[in-house]
Amino acid sequence: MAVSPNPRRILSVFVLAMLNVSIMASLRNLPLVAEYGWSAVFYFIVVAILFLIPCALVSAELATGWPKAGGVYIWVREALGDRFGFLAIWMQWVHNVAWYPVILSFVATTLAYVINPSLSDHKGYTLAIILVGFWGMTLLNYLGIKTSSWFSTIGVILGTIAPGLFIIGLGMSWLGFGHPSQVPFSLDALIPKWEGVGNLVFLTGLFLAFAGLEVSSALASEVKNPQKNYPKSIVLAALITFFVFMLGALSIAIVIPQKDISLVAGLMEAFNHFFSFYNLQWFLPIMGILLIIGAIAEVNAWIVGPVKGLYATSIHGNLPPVFQKVNNNDVPVNLLLLQAIIVTIASCVFLYMPTLSSSYWILSALSAQSYLVMYILMFISAIRLCYTKPHVPRAYKVPFAKKGMWFFACLGILASILAIIIGFIPPSQLVTGSLLFYDSFLVIGLAIMIGIPLAIYEFKKPEWIKKES
Repeated sequence: MAVSPNPRRILSVFVLAMLNVSIMASLRNLPLVAEYGWSAVFYFIVVAILFLIPCALVSAELATGWPKAGGVYIWVREALGDRFGFLAIWMQWVHNVAWYPVILSFVATTLAYVINPSLSDHKGYTLAIILVGFWGMTLLNYLGIKTSSWFSTIGVILGTIAPGLFIIGLGMSWLGFGHPSQVPFSLDALIPKWEGVGNLVFLTGLFLAFAGLEVSSALASEVKNPQKNYPKSIVLAALITFFVFMLGALSIAIVIPQKDISLVAGLMEAFNHFFSFYNLQWFLPIMGILLIIGAIAEVNAWIVGPVKGLYATSIHGNLPPVFQKVNNNDVPVNLLLLQAIIVTIASCVFLYMPTLSSSYWILSALSAQSYLVMYILMFISAIRLCYTKPHVPRAYKVPFAKKGMWFFACLGILASILAIIIGFIPPSQLVTGSLLFYDSFLVIGLAIMIGIPLAIYEFKKPEWIKKES
């Protein structure tokens, strides 16, 4: 009897596309996209071509060539050595440290609309919710109490998909009934006018919105006919994400003037506007609770995963023994503690920026810049592995062999460098206060995030290598 040569390739194009959508789609990004109005369509296409496609194709080849656990750590380690492999996995982890306060500030403002809308722009309240929420979930994870798979699934459906479709429906009905729009839908408005580089800064946030595909790329080898179907799944995921982001963001932009859009509370402000007009104000607290459920499920699902990925490097002696300690639930407790301390320090930016939106943005920019450092290392590694490990079989290969790899990887590298650079420029749409504080925070923050793993590696000792039990 003949045996199927690919017994594990059981994923369909649609299933893998849905996994990618779950990674990319997050309603908290809708106000950021709404800042660009109708021209956001143009920016989405630019980011998809320059970053999404290169990231998806390159990471798929790497994942099918080196499918064992470790992901980007293994890929970069194989190409550039253990030092840069450790740096890559560290940057993949540490970017979340700046991301946690961002999404929890979304939770805080959403909760404010449920209990007391006047708190939605109160810095002290927002900081308190961030710290109480994150430390609470950290302690729960110490005890091994993690969000179960059924709760995560329900959380995504109730807190992301349902509200996303709901606000899209409200926006379409608003236009369908002929109500006035704050967004001019014209060809002239589609192509953005050059108003200085400060108007491009939110592009860095769009890069972050499309990041994370290297996680699902590990499943590329399980797709039926990966050479043909994996790119199809990426295109389908990009179209679905584009649909949710664009229509959801435009639903916000048509009812709230661009200058009044809050990056933190914009989604709830739009719901409030729609519900008030349609006499459905009673539904606003329910919608707020749904969004909170979705955000908490997202945070709690991420809180231990990246930490365990970093912990896995201890097998090569890349973590001091103090960070190798695990409790009875196999949770790296001291790494979780370090994460919570860094999140606490980063969250204090909410007290020093002029507005919650500017605080939200500066942490989003730092998170994106940190993540893009990892992508630069990944793209460089992909090129090098074409020459140093050409005989390693890959179930999926980038089109046009080495020339294709050079093209897509260099495109990704240049786009990542550009996004990092423009992230240092304050957005013209926001009041960010002192330019010195803004740039100092980003420069020092990024330098610390890069410097810590390099310093740890420099002083690593042979006895740090974790002994297998």
